[in-house]
Amino acid sequence: MGRSSTPGEGTRPRVRHAGQLGWDDGLYEGGDKDGSGDGGEDAARPGTGESGHGGGGRRAAGHGGRRGRPRRAAKKKHRVLRWTAFSLAFLILGTGAAGYLWYEHLNSNLRKGERSAGNGAAKKKAPNAAGQTPLNILLIGSDSRNSAENLKLGGSKKSVGGTPLADVQMLLHVSADRKNAAVISIPRDTRVNIPACENPDTHQKYPASNGIINESLRGGPGCTLDTWEQLTKVYIDHWMMVDFAGVVDMADAVGGAWVCVKQDVNDVPKPNVPGGSYLRLTQGRHKIQGETALKWLRTRHAFESDIGRSKAQHMYLNSVLRELKSQNAFTDTGRLMNLAETATKSLQVSEEIGTVKKLFDLGMQLKDVPLEKMNMLTMPRIPDPQNPEAHVLPKPGAADKLWALMRDDQSLDPKDRAKAAKKAAAGPKAGAPASLGVTVVNGTSGDGQASTDGRAGAVRDLLKAKGFTEADTSTELGSALTTEVTYPHSAGAQGKADALSVAKALGMPASAVTETPDGAGLTLTVGSDWRTGSTFPKVVEDDSDPLEGTESVNGAKTDDCMDVYWPYRQM
Repeated sequence: MGRSSTPGEGTRPRVRHAGQLGWDDGLYEGGDKDGSGDGGEDAARPGTGESGHGGGGRRAAGHGGRRGRPRRAAKKKHRVLRWTAFSLAFLILGTGAAGYLWYEHLNSNLRKGERSAGNGAAKKKAPNAAGQTPLNILLIGSDSRNSAENLKLGGSKKSVGGTPLADVQMLLHVSADRKNAAVISIPRDTRVNIPACENPDTHQKYPASNGIINESLRGGPGCTLDTWEQLTKVYIDHWMMVDFAGVVDMADAVGGAWVCVKQDVNDVPKPNVPGGSYLRLTQGRHKIQGETALKWLRTRHAFESDIGRSKAQHMYLNSVLRELKSQNAFTDTGRLMNLAETATKSLQVSEEIGTVKKLFDLGMQLKDVPLEKMNMLTMPRIPDPQNPEAHVLPKPGAADKLWALMRDDQSLDPKDRAKAAKKAAAGPKAGAPASLGVTVVNGTSGDGQASTDGRAGAVRDLLKAKGFTEADTSTELGSALTTEVTYPHSAGAQGKADALSVAKALGMPASAVTETPDGAGLTLTVGSDWRTGSTFPKVVEDDSDPLEGTESVNGAKTDDCMDVYWPYRQM
């Protein structure tokens, strides 16, 4: 008590009068400058009825010249309160203005772009009974060297000015009830159908093509999103993109993450194997950040392949989430401010989440997901027959099942899925085929080619021959790469049972059945994968769990460690 908070001022005397607080009566109207007012010598002594003049005894109210003093005292008290209120209001407004300016500063940091390039092929899932919908975010890592900082962190001068590639692509799926989450990577050398896109910056137009998925960034992040939607039929709400420099800054802002290698690692160029991340770590666990974190995330040769690199990236992301939770970063204002400053400078985002508040709200979606319910894996794949040494394709059956889980908002945890399957088995049975009205849509132009004439009518006739006598065709054309059966959200479990019966009648897999928002009834859209013929093209079915044979990493595991490919173990 009494000690000054300002260095060099010594000890302050105890405050006794309002004047010593800067509330001197002379500041207000009617204040007695000579000190003869309420706070002066005339004031009654505490605990007595005497005035400060002595000898006069107690004065009756309404007598003598001091009759108006109580009213003046009340007025002065109100002025003091008014002045105090004004001062507080000024401080609050000043603080609010500073907060607003900081908020606007963060918003101005953000770089934004359109969510889609206009050729998406998925529909947003309808809300559940609680009004919640799944959250799907496409995370893109660009290899752009078109800045001095990015060039310094990796690549050669020959790459400057080139079209960036999306060398890292992950789908973050958070369930509608926010009780589980998944991250699924697609290897950068996966051959897929890339839709027609126009680059939003250069306005260069690219026709639809069949190529390597990392080339989809030529049409901007929205084109990469459209490519994912056409492949998976999963509606993607947003995208976020980061470059080399952004990764370094974010890694520093988080404060590092723990990683582990089973052997020494030195990822440098080798004879006939150019390039390398230059990651150099000794065997064991390490907390990495900054440029070392970037090297870890870029390491490919020492982890044997792009698949190994994806696993290392998943380990890093899980560690980051554990670090943030252990730091209480989701509730610590100071940490949030620091992370917000870095994130808004490092990220490019789709425009509908292009404000700090919306990014903050997205972050909060992950706060309560248990780490043991956070699973990360790489898409099941097979060698690409056109180039088996360098490229891969989605594994028929297994990859389809994985995307179906995401579309149906099912957990990757086998125990959770077993419970869901048991519940579904106890649900309603499909209606009689003759009682189901099915609308058949010609969507054979999904691959960019012209629609096959009369295809909807031909498939309608197949359904009628199977007993679906109420089947009819739509007068409007659709667009789908793969044939699908959809049912409205309002139809619930009964709608799904009916849709599955249609799919089964035509020999289609259960993964071809999806739920859509209300507005259309039971619908069969014939995709470009079934242009001709009376038999649905057979898909090589894989009865194994989609997680089997993949490099899955669980968020609660802290003992995961990367194997190092033997040529890169020498320090």
